[in-house]
Amino acid sequence: MRRIKRVPHCSHWGAYTILVEGQRIVGVQPFEHDPAPSPIIHSIAEWANPERRVLRPMVRSGWLDKREKSDRRGRGREKFVPVSWDEATTLVADEIRRVAGSFGNASIFAGSYGWTNSGRLHHASSLLKRMLNLVGGFTRHVDTYSIAAGPVILRHTLGSDDACGGRANTLDTIAQHTETLVVFGALSPRTAQNEAGGIGSHRLETYLRKIVERGVKVIHVSPLKDDLPDWVNAEWWPIRPNTDTALMLGLAGEIVKAGRHDTDFLARCTSGSDRLLGYLGGKADGERKDAAWAASICGLDAGQIAELATRLVDTRSMLTVSWSLQRAHHGEQPFWAALGLASVVGQIGLPGGGVGYGYASLGGVGAPLNLGRSPAISQLTRPIDSFIPVARISDMLLNPGRPFSYEGGIRTYPDTRLVYWAGGNPYHHHQDLNRLSEAWTRPETIIVQDPMFTATAQRADIVLPATTSIERNDLAGNRRSDFILAMKKAIEPLGESRSDFEIFNAIAGKLGVADRFNEGRDEMGWVRYLYEACRSDASEHFGFAMPDFDAFWEAGYARCPVKTEHTFLADFRNEPEQHALKTESGKIVLGSETLARLDYADCRPHPAWIEPAEWLGNAADAGQMHLISHQPTGRLHSQLETGASSRAMKRNGREQARLHTDDAAALGLADGQTIRIWNGRGECLATAEVTDKVRRGVLVLPTGAWFTPTGNSGLEVAGNPNVLTLDIGTSQFGQGCSAHTCLVRVEPYAVDRRDAFEAYQETLVALAAV
Repeated sequence: MRRIKRVPHCSHWGAYTILVEGQRIVGVQPFEHDPAPSPIIHSIAEWANPERRVLRPMVRSGWLDKREKSDRRGRGREKFVPVSWDEATTLVADEIRRVAGSFGNASIFAGSYGWTNSGRLHHASSLLKRMLNLVGGFTRHVDTYSIAAGPVILRHTLGSDDACGGRANTLDTIAQHTETLVVFGALSPRTAQNEAGGIGSHRLETYLRKIVERGVKVIHVSPLKDDLPDWVNAEWWPIRPNTDTALMLGLAGEIVKAGRHDTDFLARCTSGSDRLLGYLGGKADGERKDAAWAASICGLDAGQIAELATRLVDTRSMLTVSWSLQRAHHGEQPFWAALGLASVVGQIGLPGGGVGYGYASLGGVGAPLNLGRSPAISQLTRPIDSFIPVARISDMLLNPGRPFSYEGGIRTYPDTRLVYWAGGNPYHHHQDLNRLSEAWTRPETIIVQDPMFTATAQRADIVLPATTSIERNDLAGNRRSDFILAMKKAIEPLGESRSDFEIFNAIAGKLGVADRFNEGRDEMGWVRYLYEACRSDASEHFGFAMPDFDAFWEAGYARCPVKTEHTFLADFRNEPEQHALKTESGKIVLGSETLARLDYADCRPHPAWIEPAEWLGNAADAGQMHLISHQPTGRLHSQLETGASSRAMKRNGREQARLHTDDAAALGLADGQTIRIWNGRGECLATAEVTDKVRRGVLVLPTGAWFTPTGNSGLEVAGNPNVLTLDIGTSQFGQGCSAHTCLVRVEPYAVDRRDAFEAYQETLVALAAV
C-alpha cells in the first residue's frame, strides 16, 4: 500500500502541497486559497533530479594548487576536485581573512540578491551578508536588475519608491473606479505568477475580469500584444520600443496645448512644473511636444494620441507602467514622464486615478497591502558603507579605483579580490555576458554557493552545494502577500548538500563569530522566532490575531492583516503641507533643482525624451531589429529551466524567438526554423516563432536559458539573450540596467537539431571530471 506524505510548501510562483512517496515527489497540489495557481509549481520535482545539482564541495584544480596566484582564465575550463566540507569551509574562511586583512573588507563583494528560493530563513544573500557583517563588512549592491532606475528617480521625485514597490493604488480601486486605463508595457499573468518571498494567492486575473465587466476603456501600449490577455479586449497600440517617454510627454503636451491641464493640482502639489510646461511648449528647443511630435517618434497615429489626451482629462484615468520600461537607456524618464502626465491630468490621489508602477511585474503589486511585519532574518549592522549599483558588476571588476556616479554622488569602484556569490546566477541576468566573462577573470578568488551547477558555479574556484527549499524547513512571506506560508522539508538533502544556514554557520564558526551568527537558535528555532515576531507585530499594532506557531505549522499557512481599497497619495492631495513628501520641495518634483545643479545630459532637470543609444529610430538599416528579452512563461529567471513547464516553451532544445510574419518573410524564415541572432557583442541561436502579436521590427527572446557558449567563436546555443544586451547604465543618476536597449540582426542558421541541453551536459561532465 502506497503511503503518500503531504507537505505544505511555497516558492516564488506560489504555495502548494508536495505529495511525497519515500524520497520521490509524485505530485503537486495548488494552495486551496489561490484562485489562479501558476503551472510552474508542477516543475518542482526537477529540484530532486541530481543531473544539474551540485552534490559535493568542489575546488577548481588550478586554484587548489596555487590559490590566489592561479591562472584565472582556467575558470570554466579546469576540472574540479572534490573536497570535504571541513576543508571547503576552512578554505573559504581563510580567504575571507586573507582578503580582509591584506586589502580591506571593501575588496570582498557579496553578490546575488536572493531569488534562489522564497524562504526567509535560508535566504542565501541575507545570510551571506549577515556573516560578513560580523567580520568587518563587504561591498554590496543597491537596487535590483528588475528595477533600479525607477526607484532612484521616484525617491527623488516622490520621496519614496512606494509607488513602484506595491504601495500605489491597489488594483481593487482601479477595478472599481477607473474609467480609462492606459497600460504602458505589460499587465500579464505571465509575470504576475511570480513574487519575491512567495505568494499565497494570485489575484491579477480576478481584477482584470472586473475591469472587463465594468466596461473600462483599456489602451495597451506595448510592442507585444500578449502583454495583456486577449480577453481583456484592449485597444493595442504597438509602440516602437523605448519610446514610451515620448508618448507620455506628447499626451501631456496635447493637454497643455488645449489649456486643459489641472493648474490647481500643479500649483498645490508639485514643484518645478514651469520647467516641464516650458519643455512641453518647446521653450528651449522650439519644438512643441504634442500628439504629432510623439507619433513621429513612437510610430503611432497622431489622431489616436490626441483623442486619448482628451479622454484622460474627461474620465477617471489611471496609468500603469511596467518595471520593464525603466530597464532601458534613460530608463528614469518613462517613470518620471508618467508622473508628469498624471500630474498634468490632475487625478493623483483620487480613487482609481493617477499613476502606479509595476502592476503584474510581480504578483503582489497592486494586491491588498500587508500591514504587518514580514519575516526576515537580519543582516545586522553594516560596518562599512561600500556599494555599487547592482548592474555595474563588470564595470567594478574591470575598473578598480575608477569613480562612478549614483543619485548625484561620486563614489569609487573597490579593488575586488574576492567574490562570494550565494543563491544567484549573474550568467543569467547580467548584460553582455562576453564582457562579464572577461571581467570574471579579474578577482583572485570566486566562491559560489548554490544548489545547481549553473554557468556561474561552473566558473567558480570554490563551489559549495546548497540544498533546495524542498530539502529544509523555512517559511515564506513578504509585504506584498496576505499570507505567511510554511515551507516544510519534503525530502532529504541530495548528495552532501547542506542548507544555507548550516553552511554559513560552519564558516562563521571558523571565523570565530558563530555565536553571534546563530544567536543560539537552530533551523526550527529560527523559523519559530521569525514567525512569532510577525504574529506579535500583528497583534500589537493592528489588533489582528494570528495563530500561534504550532497551529500555523500544522495548518501550513496564516493570514496577515491587510488593507484593501488603498488610494495612493490621497492624504497628500487633500493636505499637501500637512502630508509633505520627502522630496527637495515636499511636493511632487516635476522640475528638479538637484538635477539642474548636476547638469547631466542623460538625466535632465525635468522629464524629457532623450534618444537611446540603440533603437529603431537610429538603426543602421532595415535589417536590424529591436530585441526585447522578457520574463518567460514557464519558469522564473533561469530556475527550473529543464522543468516540464519550461521545456514546453522550447523547440529543438532552444528558446523560441518571436518575430512578426512580415519580418520573417523578408528574412526568408519559416516558423520553427533555427536562427542566428547577433550583434557586435555576441551571438546566439534560437528557434523562430512567427506571429502577428509582435510589432514589426521587434524580436522577443525570453531570458533564462542556461548560458551555453560553444566552439572557438563562443556561439551561445541555448538562446540566452544576454550575450547580446547592452551593458551600460541607464544614466549617471540611476545607473540601472539597460537590457531592453538592444539592436540585433537575424538570419537563418543551418545546424543539426541536437538538443542544446546535450551541449550543456557535455560541458558539465567535462568540468566535473576528476
